[in-house]
Amino acid sequence: MLGLIITIVVVGLIAGAIARLIVPGKQDISILMTIVLGIVGSFIGGFLGYVIFHKDAGGGFLQPSGIIGSIIGAVIALLIWTRVGNRRSSVRA
Repeated sequence: MLGLIITIVVVGLIAGAIARLIVPGKQDISILMTIVLGIVGSFIGGFLGYVIFHKDAGGGFLQPSGIIGSIIGAVIALLIWTRVGNRRSSVRA
């Protein structure tokens, strides 16, 4: 169980960091939020892989995907986060 948690955190950190490097612009988020971004991206990537290919390693609906799917999902999540964040800041100003 501890190994699974450590693996999820490490994959989340790697996927979140790569997604932050790919997406242009400045993202003011901490390392913890980068890990969360990668973990959310992993679930998004797993869901998209299930929807597109209709198969998954465990045959389930929401499964953590591999590192490539995690990065793609983290990029999607970060793009959504930056767009929603920009909209909120422009409404307040």
